Amino acid sequence: MEQIKILQRVIGVNDDGDIGPKTIKAFGKYHKLSNEQTSNFFGQVGHETAGFTLFLENLNYSVSGLQKIFGKYFPGLLENYYARKPEKIANRVYANRMGNGDESSGDGWKFRGRGALQLTGKSNYQAFANFLDKPEIMINPDLVSIDYAFASALFFFERNKLWNLANGVDDISIYKLTKRINGGTNGLAHRTSLTKKYYNMIK
Repeated sequence: MEQIKILQRVIGVNDDGDIGPKTIKAFGKYHKLSNEQTSNFFGQVGHETAGFTLFLENLNYSVSGLQKIFGKYFPGLLENYYARKPEKIANRVYANRMGNGDESSGDGWKFRGRGALQLTGKSNYQAFANFLDKPEIMINPDLVSIDYAFASALFFFERNKLWNLANGVDDISIYKLTKRINGGTNGLAHRTSLTKKYYNMIK
């Protein structure tokens, strides 16, 4: 994956596209993170990206999918008009929040979820652009899904003060971190398994 290769170039390891011990150790050293923090980061990101393969939000929902995931935005039969139309879906469900304009502004689609932890919304993109001092992100948000996929996840950890929650690789620590990232415990067993796997790689 190009995202992994870009990350590897930044941290100074061979850009082979593989998240292995060398990459994880180099990442921790480059960003001055403990083994525990590094393992938690990759455990969470590994789950959220389906094994480092998905860095762009999939909004291609069916009628039943819209009812299940975004039901409050689609009352009555409205979902029939939006089903399988990702751009229309994004513009509706993300309208008038997270710094986005109304549905007709197109902000929902332009600033849909990208990166390893799904940066979403115009105000969050602006904060990230300011964080990196990269104003071009606001002109070309697709940069977040490729060039800054992992940087945006680091930004999420920093902005939400998650590093203190990432100091342990025990079940309780991973549970607390998952709740902060996911809002629930979706995929907790997988996140736990990945975190411990990465920790055992580098401890």
